[in-house]
Amino acid sequence: MITTLISLVAAGTLGTTEIHSTETLIMPWNETVLIEETTLPSKQENKLAPVLDAKASLAVDLKSGLILHHNNIHKPLYIASLTKLMTAIIIIEEHDLSEKVIVPSEAVQTEGSKIWLYQGEEITVENLLYASLINSGNDAAIALAIHNSGSVAKFVDKMNEKAEELNLTQTTFINPTGLDESSNNENTPDGNISTAYDLALLGRYAYGKSFIRRAVSKKEYEIESTDGNLTHKLESTNRLLDSYLNVLGLKTGTTDKAGECLITIINNGNERDILTVVLNSPNRYQETKVLAEWSFNTYTW
Repeated sequence: MITTLISLVAAGTLGTTEIHSTETLIMPWNETVLIEETTLPSKQENKLAPVLDAKASLAVDLKSGLILHHNNIHKPLYIASLTKLMTAIIIIEEHDLSEKVIVPSEAVQTEGSKIWLYQGEEITVENLLYASLINSGNDAAIALAIHNSGSVAKFVDKMNEKAEELNLTQTTFINPTGLDESSNNENTPDGNISTAYDLALLGRYAYGKSFIRRAVSKKEYEIESTDGNLTHKLESTNRLLDSYLNVLGLKTGTTDKAGECLITIINNGNERDILTVVLNSPNRYQETKVLAEWSFNTYTW
């Protein structure tokens, strides 16, 4: 079935309310030009919806933008280290990978997942990006943010500006790592917040970067300081890279407030990829497997 994909940029429709499952939903992959005609995957109507406990979940055909599954996709939730996709995007777009970074004390002192950088260590932007995306190193993300903007606060301003540029209408960043923070102001979020819908837009945009595609597919990697005296062994936080599914990447995230979060790109073995998002899941890997299997068994490309 050849269908002209119409961009559903009417954010008043997609940005505020949930939509009945009987409607055909297509992500606005390109909002500025007409999208070429393409063949949409067809659904076997006798298939029951997947049973998931995640607070929000989404599966979308990466080529056509057809939404295969959606639940609470416009519900704002904490996103933990899924944040680092935005951090990496800004760095890749504004820096040369060979640039040298002097690790500041603020990076070394950050909490959570780390690769244990040393204060004053000299390391390339490229290696810090690998550390942020593979090992989800908070210290690497902070070092990159300060290298880019001089301070975390100024970098966060850039993150929110980029979110606006990408039409992530329900996304707010307060740091480049995804760590939960305490706030005494009820009007200020105490963590980075987004929706499954916004994160699908962000995930597709990030996956369009060749460096990100390379990094998120690696299960293990080793990086060094520029003088070769310090070595950091990286191990991917994405356990699905070891699964039976043909997982191409993307990003994990976990904090107390966010629960288990995961954005994944999965190939169906027939030259078509899907993007899945699960937020605040009791078991992000198992629920992503369920979502992927349901998508591939329910739709025909």
